[in-house]
Amino acid sequence: MTTTHQPAAGTSFAVQRRPEKGPLAMTRAAATAWAGGVLYILLLLILVGGAPRSSGPLVAVGSLPAVSLLVGVLRRAPLTALLLTLLGATAVVVVPQRSPAASLTLAYQGQFLSYLAADLVLGYIVATCGRRAAVVAMSLSFCLQFLAIGLFAHGPDFLIVDAVIGLLAMAASCMLGLLSRERREHTVALRAQEVAEAVTAERLRIARELHDMIAHSVGIVAIQAGVGSRVIHTQPEEARAALRAIETTSRQTLSGLRRTLVALRQTEPETATGGTAPLAPSPGLADVERLAAATADAGVRVEVRIGGERRPLPADVDLSAYRIVQEALTNVVRHAGTGHCTVDIDYGDGELSVEVVDGGRGIPEDGPGHGFGIVGMRERAALLHGRFSAGPRPGGGFRVVARLPLPELVDAAADTR
Repeated sequence: MTTTHQPAAGTSFAVQRRPEKGPLAMTRAAATAWAGGVLYILLLLILVGGAPRSSGPLVAVGSLPAVSLLVGVLRRAPLTALLLTLLGATAVVVVPQRSPAASLTLAYQGQFLSYLAADLVLGYIVATCGRRAAVVAMSLSFCLQFLAIGLFAHGPDFLIVDAVIGLLAMAASCMLGLLSRERREHTVALRAQEVAEAVTAERLRIARELHDMIAHSVGIVAIQAGVGSRVIHTQPEEARAALRAIETTSRQTLSGLRRTLVALRQTEPETATGGTAPLAPSPGLADVERLAAATADAGVRVEVRIGGERRPLPADVDLSAYRIVQEALTNVVRHAGTGHCTVDIDYGDGELSVEVVDGGRGIPEDGPGHGFGIVGMRERAALLHGRFSAGPRPGGGFRVVARLPLPELVDAAADTR
C-alpha cells in the first residue's frame, strides 16, 4: 500500500506587497482633495448669497451635504477640514437677515443645524487622531459654536434651547468617536495577541520538532559510541559497525536539520528558476520500520504490530504519531535499561491509537519525566484534540499511549491528494 506524504510543516508563504504609489498618483490625490475643499467653499458662498433671506433653516440644512466634498481634506488634514466646516457653518449663521420682523423668528429657527457637519468631523477626529489633536478640535469647536450661539440666538429662550442642543450634539459626536476609537484599539490589541500566540505556538512546534529529531539520533550515537569504545581493541568488526551506525545516523540527522533550517529560512516559495522550491516529505508512520531498525542498532529490539486497515492519514496526524513513537523509543533507549519493547499501531474507525510498551525499570531519577519528551508528546496529542497518557506499568516497565481522533475517510483521502 502506498502512503502519500504531505510537504514538510515548515513550508513558508510569500508575502504579497502592495504596489507603492508613485509621486504622480500622490500629487493627483492631493489635488483632488484640495479641489473638493475649494468646491465646498464656493458652494457655501452660493447658498448663502443666493438663498432668500428668510430661508435660514433651509440654507443650514442644504449646507450639510456639502461636507462630503471635504472627505479628501479630512483624511489628509483633519483639523483643517474641521476649521472649514466651522467657518462654513458660522457663515450660514451670521449672514444678515433682512427679513420683516414677522418672519424674523422663522428665519432664525434651525439656523444652527449647519453645525451638525462640524460635529460629524469632530467625531471623526476623536476616533482617528491623537489625543492632543482631539483636545484641540473639541476646544475649537466648542468656542466657535457657543460664541455663535451666544451672539446670534434670537432671545433668551432660543439661547438656552440652542445651547443645550449644541452641547448634546457635540457630546454625542465625541462619544461615538471614543467608542469607535476604543473598538479599533481593542481590535488591534486582539490582533497583536493572536500574532503573539501564533509566534509562541510556532516556537513550541519548532522546539518539539528539533527535540524529537535530535534526541533520538543523539541517543543512538551515544550508545554506539560507547559500544565502539569498549570493543575497539577486542572486536574491531563490532567497532567498525558501531562507527558506521554513528556515521549513518549523523548524516540522517544533519540532512533533517538542513531541511528544517532551509524551510524556516525560506522567504519565497519560488526558486530562482521560477519553480517551486523542493521540500522533503515529512516523516510518518510508514517510516516506523526504519525507525525500529535504527533503534535495534542501538541495542533495543522493537516489535512493531499494526492493527486495523492501514491507510493514508492527514499529514498532521501522521507526523504527530510518528514523533510520539520516535520520542517514546528514544526514552526506552536512554532510560529503560531493557533490550526489547513493542509498538502497537491501531487504525481504528474514529481514532488512531499508538502504544509503546517496554519492560524496563520505569522512570529513574533523571528520567524522561524530568525532561521535555513527555511534555512534547502531550502537546502534540492536545493540538489534535487527542488523549495521551504515560507512566509506569504495575508489573514493571513503562507505557506510552496516544489516541488521536481521525476525520472521516473522505476528508482523509482528500488531504492526501
